[in-house]
Amino acid sequence: MISFDSLTLKAWIEENREFLTGARIQKIQQPTRKDFVLTLRSKGESKKLYININPQFHHVCFMNKENEEKRLIEIPQKPPMFCMLLRKYLENALISRVNQPPYERILEFYIETYNELSEKIYLCLAVELMGKHSNVVLYNDDTNIILGCAHNVGAEKSREREMAGTLPYIYPPKQNKSDILTYNGEIDFQTLDKDFYWFSKTFANQVKGCSFERLKNFVELKNLSPAISKDFKEYTLFSKLLPDSVSQNSVNEMLDNYYTFYQAQDRFKNLKSHLLTLASSKLKKAEVSIDKMNEQLNDVENSNRYRLYGDLLMANLYNLKDFIPSAAVFNYENNSDLTIELDPTKTIKENANKFYKLYNKSKTKKAKLTELLSDAEMSVKYLKEVVYTIESSEDILNLFEIKAELEPENVAKEKNKKAVLPEEIEVGCCKVFIGRNNRQNDYIVSKLAKDEDFWFHTKDCPGSHVLLKCSEPSDELIFECAKLAKKYSSGSNSSKVGVIYTKRKYLRKPPGANLGYVTYKNEKEILVD
Repeated sequence: MISFDSLTLKAWIEENREFLTGARIQKIQQPTRKDFVLTLRSKGESKKLYININPQFHHVCFMNKENEEKRLIEIPQKPPMFCMLLRKYLENALISRVNQPPYERILEFYIETYNELSEKIYLCLAVELMGKHSNVVLYNDDTNIILGCAHNVGAEKSREREMAGTLPYIYPPKQNKSDILTYNGEIDFQTLDKDFYWFSKTFANQVKGCSFERLKNFVELKNLSPAISKDFKEYTLFSKLLPDSVSQNSVNEMLDNYYTFYQAQDRFKNLKSHLLTLASSKLKKAEVSIDKMNEQLNDVENSNRYRLYGDLLMANLYNLKDFIPSAAVFNYENNSDLTIELDPTKTIKENANKFYKLYNKSKTKKAKLTELLSDAEMSVKYLKEVVYTIESSEDILNLFEIKAELEPENVAKEKNKKAVLPEEIEVGCCKVFIGRNNRQNDYIVSKLAKDEDFWFHTKDCPGSHVLLKCSEPSDELIFECAKLAKKYSSGSNSSKVGVIYTKRKYLRKPPGANLGYVTYKNEKEILVD
């Protein structure tokens, strides 16, 4: 992707100046530390101004509803301190004018408002869109004193330009460049972006080889025709500079569509990575627990010797003396002599009771371990399903459903998001449903399936639940559904995978089981090559 440049900002301001001038700031929201949403009312309509100061995606535009949904903006219940400061000074205030300092990537909103004494004051909200130095600064236009910043810049970060409340606001240092509109010398296209204002590195590459007169026309924004390349790698204010591009209706639409595409991609990638890390961590923890429980079970398996020791001592009460360190007895189970170590402070009967207690304790421990092991194995199976669904997911709404499973404390937040229904396709004139995560798998079994419908799943490997809405399918139809179950499983690339299938009435969801977990009976298996 390319970075937001000063010429694009200039074009956006000129396009929206009429709406912005005289607009009233109705609402101020700050979803994260690096983006802001200002609801502006002007000319009988309301628009949402989106400001992003993330070093990767820094830009400004008016969002349409579709792109607002794609950005997945979530407003926190408790606004950040800087947001509360902006609300205090700017809510219901009027924007008197907008400005761009010469050649800078700074958007200035000059605002008329009133202080606590009902005196009119003039403030300036400066939106600085300068890569890693991007910031939003509110300062008093009369005194030039900063009231607050989205993030402060101390002397350790910048020796030339500190940014914090009570400090004077100053512009960034001037660059040693020329204005092409007043220049009459030779043009070196190799260093165009370093020699002249308005030309970013990307724009300089786009205009390479153009005439001097045409370069001036570009800077004067003549014949604007915004466009985005079909692969979304670049955008341009002049569509002729990008032959393989899609024209946009306005500069704002171009910016909104372009940056939404990359923000949605980034959000999807980050969420997928986060969920994979979380699920893999839980899976590893469950597998380690199983290993430890198996070790403990091996120890408990030897508990039968405690029962044997107790029985042998009780059988030899008549010829053994109390308070001895060991007892030599005949082991009638394998016809051999056996020496049993004893507690010399106890009688033979007390030692026998001690062994019986150890035996009963081991039996209880074994039963509990077996139960815990069964639960742990169920969790491992469930988490393997979750890892598979995360890895195969291509829709961020699916990931949000998985997030609600892995982080139950966030379920309330996710309830506002649209539920994603299982994928529905038609095979041989019959409906087939495919679950792409455990929530959808559970929905298929619990809501969609009827008793006579057929359920498919890969054997011994994570995969999607596949439901065939047909009570008497042909062998060909069953095999097609089995192939779908293989395709949407972790064994999709394997040479052979077993797929089990049975009727819905033979499925059972154990009480308290995880989403998507079922047991089955009367199943049949197909080997899919």
